[in-house]
Amino acid sequence: MGRELRRVASGFSWPLEKVWEGFVNNPHRRPKRCAACKGIGSSTVARRLKDLWYGYAPFKPEDRGSQPFLLTDEHAVAFALRNVERAPEYYGTGKVAVLLEAARLTEHWNRRWCHHLNDRDVAALLEAGRLMDFTHEFIPGEGWKPKERCPTPSARDVNVWSCVGFGHDSINQWVVARAECKRLGVSPVCGRCRGSGQIWSSRGARKRHESWEGTEPPAGDWWQIWETVSEGSPVTPAFATREELIDFLVSGGDAWDRKRGDGGWSRESAESFVAAEWAPTLLVVCGRIYQPRDGVTSQDGTGSSADNGTAGHP
Repeated sequence: MGRELRRVASGFSWPLEKVWEGFVNNPHRRPKRCAACKGIGSSTVARRLKDLWYGYAPFKPEDRGSQPFLLTDEHAVAFALRNVERAPEYYGTGKVAVLLEAARLTEHWNRRWCHHLNDRDVAALLEAGRLMDFTHEFIPGEGWKPKERCPTPSARDVNVWSCVGFGHDSINQWVVARAECKRLGVSPVCGRCRGSGQIWSSRGARKRHESWEGTEPPAGDWWQIWETVSEGSPVTPAFATREELIDFLVSGGDAWDRKRGDGGWSRESAESFVAAEWAPTLLVVCGRIYQPRDGVTSQDGTGSSADNGTAGHP
């Protein structure tokens, strides 16, 4: 995403920062949001399971055959101690502070299904290849490789892992919820929209909408800069010559620069951008932010540093 140079038709005029109509104005009717699932695509049971997973609905570990975590559990004490040591000004110090934080953590963990899987839940994740931390090891330069000896992790192992590490993502949640729906004999997807979250008036309406292709602005010999952060809109007027566009950038920058009051580009930066025909919106190098106006483009498109090659060096 960034800025790009476009060659448009002579006299082309379209409002600055307004997305080009040919990119977004699909004339064919859009689908309606499924009222049965509110556009989510999941069945009632699957939505309830998701709420239990994230603690949005009342949950008890015993409902999944799990035991609640205790504030004296080794992983809870270790996690609490780490938090207290990192921010004593917030948590306080000493054993009482650690126990209070361990109590907070365990209360948080015990309200969520994601921290209290049973053996069947773990089996569903293993079958889907989702517990890589247990079944694989990461080898630099080679990536994730299966472990030669890989004992099946217990539910307790997985639950502790979910508490102290990165834990589960939304894919894991769906894998476990789908497996539970199968055990319950119900569908995990909405029966009304079949999981899409959308209702089309007809198959033909959907086909016409999805087969629509946008149209590009009229091409020509004039020079203009567009942003590509959205679907695409012009951020400078169109100019008959390359030099006029460069002069405009030098005089005050594009629409974004002028709105922020950043001032004009250097002539070298403007010429480099026009030659490269594209530049990212910004670059962060060693904590410093650079934009096209700072000289982050080059004629070969590989990028040249601002400050005469010292980008990122204070």
